[in-house]
Amino acid sequence: MRKYELATMGRVPDANQPLPPASPGDSPYASNRPSAPPAAADPAAPEDRPSSPRAAIGSAPTPDRPSPLQSALDRVGDRWCLLLVEALLDGPLRFNDLQAVLPGIAPNILSDRVKRLERERVLLARPYSQRPVRLRYELTAEGRELAGALRLLADWGGRADSSDALRHGTCGTPLEARWYCPTCARAIAEDEATELRRL
Repeated sequence: MRKYELATMGRVPDANQPLPPASPGDSPYASNRPSAPPAAADPAAPEDRPSSPRAAIGSAPTPDRPSPLQSALDRVGDRWCLLLVEALLDGPLRFNDLQAVLPGIAPNILSDRVKRLERERVLLARPYSQRPVRLRYELTAEGRELAGALRLLADWGGRADSSDALRHGTCGTPLEARWYCPTCARAIAEDEATELRRL
């Protein structure tokens, strides 16, 4: 025998020593080994996931662009702002009138929220007296568009106490908010709206 073969006979392989990669010709059984099964498709892959309710609210935020919901909250995401808009839905009001319909709001808070909504083009201040200057506040077209969102919030809040829910004047049944398609001139069911959001 060769010296190398004599030196290595009976030696236990070192467990810390990596084994050399096997080549197909090393073993007569290599070709008969079962190959690893192909990786199964991820059941939670993005294309297979069901549409999330979050899709109804808007796109996910990015570092340079907030979500549509965040943009709305940045503009009117304050309870006094929303209550101010609700108070003005019936028509223009003066500062003292707003204080009367919003019990609990301090004058400085009311003044701050009015200025904020004016900056956001939600309401408009029009003078009705020059000496002294007195203002009347009214909603802009953008402000009036908030009526639908407020109606949905009020509907959601009224479910806790059905006596506060809006009711049909004819039969007295509590009303439900629905998506409406102006092109088709009909209410859209939730499952149909979900299908549309997947497109």
